[in-house]
Amino acid sequence: MGNEYAGTRHNIGFMVLDAMAKASGSLFSDCRYGFICPVKYRGRQLILLKPSTYMNLSGNAVRYWLKREKIRLENLLVIVDDIALPLGSIRMKPGGSDGGHNGLAHIASVLGTNEYARIRVGIGNGFPGGSRVHYVLSRWKPGEEKFLNERIDIVIEMIKSFAAVGAGLTMTAYNRIGKITGKNDDTDNTGKKDPLNNNT
Repeated sequence: MGNEYAGTRHNIGFMVLDAMAKASGSLFSDCRYGFICPVKYRGRQLILLKPSTYMNLSGNAVRYWLKREKIRLENLLVIVDDIALPLGSIRMKPGGSDGGHNGLAHIASVLGTNEYARIRVGIGNGFPGGSRVHYVLSRWKPGEEKFLNERIDIVIEMIKSFAAVGAGLTMTAYNRIGKITGKNDDTDNTGKKDPLNNNT
């Protein structure tokens, strides 16, 4: 995507992966089609990928690394921004429409299916008519970035849950928690059932 998009709304997926890599003490390496960071979690190796292609060509990077690492399609999880969701709202889906997102559309086109899991992170839609592109590529306001950093922790939990128990149980446990009905209306996490804990 290029350094010019760093810190923009369109770059929320990279923000999530950077935070996850930092928390695990791992570093990204510049590789073919993108930056790669292997992360260990509960005996599993997760491959974090930040494509270096344009967003609307990101399917090339996804296909290459799926094949190289022999990753099954059901183990693919894509993190994307979504202007249709309120700022900070988080929703996992096991597949379906690209919703107008060019990155998801290209991944589906290259893989020949849209049946792969994705987490959509809301970036809000506070822009006047005709300025969608400018809004998506604009940088976060200080208050928004602080709020998003708090929400990113939930996305990282969802990634780990997906790796351990799959999309179904992860959606059950986290989609309600990730939902926000109004701007910066943070959701209370009290009472969350941990899908990774078999004793709950």
